[in-house]
Amino acid sequence: MIEREREYLYLLCRTKGLGAVTIRRLWEEVGSFEAIYYIEETEREEALPALRRVMGRIGETRKAQGKLLEQYHSFSARGIQFITPFDSIYPDKLKEIYDYPMGICVKGRLPGQDCPAAAVVGARENTEYGRGVAEWFGRELSEAGVWVISGLARGTDSAAHRGALAGGGRTAAVLGNGVEICYPWENRDLYREIENRGCLISEFGPWDNPAPCNFPMRNRIISGLSDAVVVVEAREKSGSLITASFALDQGREVFAVPGRRTDPLSVGCNRLIKSGAQLADTPEDVLEILQIKNRKITQLQEKNGKGLAKKEKMVYSCLDLQPKFLDEIVRESGIPVGECMGILLELEWKGYAVRTANQYYGKKL
Repeated sequence: MIEREREYLYLLCRTKGLGAVTIRRLWEEVGSFEAIYYIEETEREEALPALRRVMGRIGETRKAQGKLLEQYHSFSARGIQFITPFDSIYPDKLKEIYDYPMGICVKGRLPGQDCPAAAVVGARENTEYGRGVAEWFGRELSEAGVWVISGLARGTDSAAHRGALAGGGRTAAVLGNGVEICYPWENRDLYREIENRGCLISEFGPWDNPAPCNFPMRNRIISGLSDAVVVVEAREKSGSLITASFALDQGREVFAVPGRRTDPLSVGCNRLIKSGAQLADTPEDVLEILQIKNRKITQLQEKNGKGLAKKEKMVYSCLDLQPKFLDEIVRESGIPVGECMGILLELEWKGYAVRTANQYYGKKL
């Protein structure tokens, strides 16, 4: 695509009320983004009825054209790429969905076309257990070479990104605002780390502030970039359920982490499972569907508590890949809480256990 056409596509993408599907259909009819942008009123009315609803809005974009193009020409200096479906690095997975964006702004490096990817999403106001599970899934998927996709929101999203980075792999944050805006501000350090070790993606203008209507739109991109979507915690009405719905429509695998029947944050996940979503008990469930063998599972099976003292083996045998709360480990092992905490610390030092959240422990792969 020549640069002039790219500029006009960017202007059309910044036109409020002109969606990706409409832009694509108009381009298929007209064959030029510049021609769409400057088409005469009469032609709009007679030849392109799809433009009738938005021709006034294109007029508004024309008024702001100078400022928009000035911003566009600053992208390179700011490390922003405007990537279109005509570019070879535009994600193939994203082009599979019906309403794929006609342009995305990216800071960082996009996943390779053949890289497996899984979204880990869930409640913003989640529990310590949910944060631990999200971080665990993010870390284990990352260590197996899977890109972890999420939305940089508080709670589950942030935990999944941190887990992925801790696993030494890469993660992509799909934003409900522009890539030059960090939201929430408390995630600014995470935002910078993701830019350096993964990528930030948005179909909105780089300086667009977050708005409630933006987040369902970005959710379709989260699922569209992924081979599978894992929901960790979700209330009965949750944005992560919107992501799961998009994933089903897009033909992606949907997983849900089960929870207690009486927990409001488990209602959404349990209903997903009841409706046919796959149960995600461990990250290996997701890796199996993605046909990725985690070599560390074999190492874990070979390790199996060798070289541990008697009580260390007792505590280790109570651990699982899914982290458990300290009280549960104390109850199962029959070892007093103070002594049990000391043994768990020793197991951490020896590389047999991992603490994923406050007083949650699991087997280290």
